[in-house]
Amino acid sequence: MTEPFINPPANGMAIEAKGVKKIYAPQGSRPAKTALQGIDLAIPQGSLFGLLGPNGAGKSTLINIMAGSVVKTAGSLCIWGTDIDSSPRQARANIGIVPQELNIDAFFTPRELLEFTAGMFAIPKQERRTDEILDLVGLTDQAHAYSRTLSGGMRRRLLVAKAMVHAPPVLVLDEPTAGVDVSLRQQLWDNVRALHAAGTTIVLTTHYLEEAQELCDHVAILDQGQIITVRPTEALLASAGRKDLHISLPDAQNAELPDAISALVIAKQDTQLTLRFDPAKMDAGHILGLMQQAGLRIGDVTTAQPDLEDIFIELLEQNKKTDKAL
Repeated sequence: MTEPFINPPANGMAIEAKGVKKIYAPQGSRPAKTALQGIDLAIPQGSLFGLLGPNGAGKSTLINIMAGSVVKTAGSLCIWGTDIDSSPRQARANIGIVPQELNIDAFFTPRELLEFTAGMFAIPKQERRTDEILDLVGLTDQAHAYSRTLSGGMRRRLLVAKAMVHAPPVLVLDEPTAGVDVSLRQQLWDNVRALHAAGTTIVLTTHYLEEAQELCDHVAILDQGQIITVRPTEALLASAGRKDLHISLPDAQNAELPDAISALVIAKQDTQLTLRFDPAKMDAGHILGLMQQAGLRIGDVTTAQPDLEDIFIELLEQNKKTDKAL
């Protein structure tokens, strides 16, 4: 059994793609399709990385190339420092893939499935971590139950366990919470956090952007086969350049706002005032200070700023406009 954690990649990148392109050949009346237009992507070792994008953006194609089930048309891809072309077997050993589909043999128990998978990776019995992995994903009590009797959430966790059998340093979760209820989703994320805390680099695709915002330290957004941004999550959220300040002014209908404040107003209704400002240039305290200096009586104050979903939608709209312009 290989020990990929012992020899981390020299450049610190768990996954590195350069110019990765995938063009599907025409079939019958269907023309050729470019799924990836030349992806450049570097995922840092130890990160919890969000790979986001609308349906058809190319996320699954990129993941399938990593897994070795799809052959890229051009470019290079290294997983934990190993090129998928020159050393395909080691590259596959360096990664675990948790697919969207619940493709589990119904007549295996979780313990049997992990033991069988370990055998497929030629892991000696004395080196197997079956019980440890089952405990990590919270399936110890179900170790000897047939997989067909497990709930959807348990099957998701079993797929994570299966992907971890060969101790890969990189784990890819492709829409792991699709169709999972809220409580089971939280359990799964607790498992993911535990794996990440243990040193595993995790790549996550999800349509639940609030999850990506909460979990991921880096985010890449794909659209139409190309990456439109790659940034640390906090930096991406800060890049929106705006913050809203909701203020209750008991005397708003008769109040005269200073010019500096009036320029920030985007909505006014009865006693409620909404101002929008750039947090890089000023803060809410400065605005409230100007209002107090003007003799305005201030009631309740709340702030709001764009979340990852807002920024995601804006970036996709900008990308569409750019494509149309070209």
